[in-house]
Amino acid sequence: MFNIFKKEQTKEDNNHPSAMAVACLLIHSAKIDENYTDKEKEIVKKAIIEMGAETKDIDKFIQEAEEKEKDSNQILDFTREIKNITEDDKKIIVEALWNIIYSDENADMYETNLMRRLSGLLYLDPKVVGDVKEKIRLKNS
Repeated sequence: MFNIFKKEQTKEDNNHPSAMAVACLLIHSAKIDENYTDKEKEIVKKAIIEMGAETKDIDKFIQEAEEKEKDSNQILDFTREIKNITEDDKKIIVEALWNIIYSDENADMYETNLMRRLSGLLYLDPKVVGDVKEKIRLKNS
């Protein structure tokens, strides 16, 4: 269903630029409240695996994504590569982002501002983003 990580005729699916961009975006959202917890790391890992990344070296891949996210100073670096994927795939990413944000049962102003910006950068309908937010918020409360 979610094929942005699938590359033809290669065994290095985790090195696909879109996979790295999605991982960095998820990690960025987890770090924005300055409290990057193990629970958030597990949500990132689960989302990346769910989206089709190879599980063989997932810890190493996540570690590389954490380094890349730390060295980047703009979310544009991440959204540029994934803004043209399908609407359904974007919805999956948004759901993972809200899961990360509500992993501590609270969305602060920085996190909600990030999601507002991402809605525009990924060309998402704010209604869809709000619906996903409400679903995740209710699930985590």
